Amino acid sequence: MASRGTEKALSLLSRLPRIELQNLKPNPGAKKNRTRGRGIHGGKTHGAGSKGSGQRQNFMRLGYETGNNPFYLRFPCQNYYKGHHLKVSYVPLCMGQLQKLIDTNRLRTDLPIDVTQLINTGLFNIKPLEKEGGFMLQDDGMDHFRATVNLEVQWASEATIAAVERNGGVVTTAYYDPMALEAAVNPIPFFKRGKAIPRRMLPPQHLIDYYTDPKNRGYLADPKLVANERLKLAQKYGYPLADSAILKPTDAKLKEYYLA
Repeated sequence: MASRGTEKALSLLSRLPRIELQNLKPNPGAKKNRTRGRGIHGGKTHGAGSKGSGQRQNFMRLGYETGNNPFYLRFPCQNYYKGHHLKVSYVPLCMGQLQKLIDTNRLRTDLPIDVTQLINTGLFNIKPLEKEGGFMLQDDGMDHFRATVNLEVQWASEATIAAVERNGGVVTTAYYDPMALEAAVNPIPFFKRGKAIPRRMLPPQHLIDYYTDPKNRGYLADPKLVANERLKLAQKYGYPLADSAILKPTDAKLKEYYLA
């Protein structure tokens, strides 16, 4: 009996069509068509409420409180928030992490270590459109820093500057506007569009003092004053001042470009 039933089932399957996508269909009642009823079944206002902007879909702007004095006008302006739209945040760069990147050959010390070289390590991410202005050198792991580097960051303290110059290195703080920073972080879209890399703009008014101060090693400061401040910092922290020079371009076209 069992063999006869098996033969009957196999013969039935041989006559049926093969299972394919066009043969499949859902179980009865598993799929329901979404239908929208007629408007006469929606009641008096058809779910739109009574008179006013809610019925007419005239949506109010963000912060509008239907004629009341809004929240941002009920409280006085605090000095803490003055100029908050101009404030820029920086990606922290610890000196211990910098030394580790140099030891693992992720950074080249024979070239200036700037935004582009730090981004190419794949460990950092800068978003210029979200008001991130570059890198801020922090003193974590400062006692273990032994490399001689030509470093360019956007913000640095006195202690971190001394830690770099103690080993014969050079620190420069330089400003990048959002467009120039975007080109330094990811220049490929500029090349694909056939556009030239934009020139770096001058710092805004509230950052001019920082980048022209030789104590901060600003890139707009007088080199003679920077050399004087390097000597003062070496005497303050008690280390011999090594002879060091900032790497400058040697190509004639690059010189003409930077002097323009």
